[in-house]
Amino acid sequence: MKPKKKACEMTIAELAAYIDHSVLKPEFTQDEIKKHISEGIRYGCRTVCINPASIPLAKRLCAGTATELCVVCDFPFGLSATESKVAQAESICKQGDIFELDIVANYGWIRSGLWSAVTEEIRQVATVCHTYGTALKTIFETDALTLDEIKQATECAIGAGSDFVKTSTGFFTGGKNDGATVEVVSAIMETAQGRCKVKGSGGIRTQETFFELIDLGIDRMGVGYSSTAKVVGEKQKHTVVRS
Repeated sequence: MKPKKKACEMTIAELAAYIDHSVLKPEFTQDEIKKHISEGIRYGCRTVCINPASIPLAKRLCAGTATELCVVCDFPFGLSATESKVAQAESICKQGDIFELDIVANYGWIRSGLWSAVTEEIRQVATVCHTYGTALKTIFETDALTLDEIKQATECAIGAGSDFVKTSTGFFTGGKNDGATVEVVSAIMETAQGRCKVKGSGGIRTQETFFELIDLGIDRMGVGYSSTAKVVGEKQKHTVVRS
């Protein structure tokens, strides 16, 4: 949705409201996870985006703040069986206070044109999420897909009841790693026509890119823990770690 003012006119708080502050690296220690989640909270990010193993820690840190939990599921490949994806979603959502779930669509199926299977899998996960009051974001590994495949996959996600469509995991290694380009985000937005929200992820490391996507009308962006300060214009970081 087009913002009411240009990104360059927004406050840090207004800019941070666009951000899912990503704390996803598998090698992070518990102290590193605490540090980076606390930074996302201090900036006022809409969510911290975490792996399922970090849910108990993130719940404690986010309690009483304006920052919610966004949890990834079947990440980063999206290749579990549908039954497993559904079970994973159930396991995560039933813990409570899960604001959003970001699940990876089977992009091998997308490339194979298995549109019914893609739609049905997303629909089953969406049903679980919505039972618990959790919004579903469906991730397409857009660097592995053509624009036509991205557009058709967007239709599948909308038809299946996904609340968001999202570009890329940020962990793709099979080719280019451009992430949320204007071309890809525009293609998704033009296809969606307001029927679902759009999240950009991957490659959002500069304020110029961040502002450009806000002005384009994007709804949310996944920003890596090391780039949040830069894109919101924070000059000095102060880390607060709570037990």
